[in-house]
Amino acid sequence: MNAPDRFERFVVPDGVPKISLEKDTKVTNAATFTLQREDHTVGNLVRMQLLRDKEVTFAGYKFPHPLDYHILIKVQTKGKKSPREVMDDALTDLCDEFDDIRAKFQAEARRVHSSEAGPGYM
Repeated sequence: MNAPDRFERFVVPDGVPKISLEKDTKVTNAATFTLQREDHTVGNLVRMQLLRDKEVTFAGYKFPHPLDYHILIKVQTKGKKSPREVMDDALTDLCDEFDDIRAKFQAEARRVHSSEAGPGYM
């Protein structure tokens, strides 16, 4: 009865940006990104991708509360790149990796489907 509607976990409300950036005023070259309507899956993927970048000195995420449908990703860089630049690079690299995985999966699915539909297959 008191549970929130299920769609609230996935649909970003009108006027709310999917990703927002808040610069850290106490730590140099650091910022916190808020990703709306995401959870541990995306948080850990993005964190690991950020840590692959040699310019990143720290990357971590937290999921504040199960009823707060957002994650916070904290990034600190060495200074040659801004936190926004390394986040842009990480998200672009992840998109490229996902596209590659999708293409390989589809190619394998076509191969399996064509071998099943060989001679004598109705």
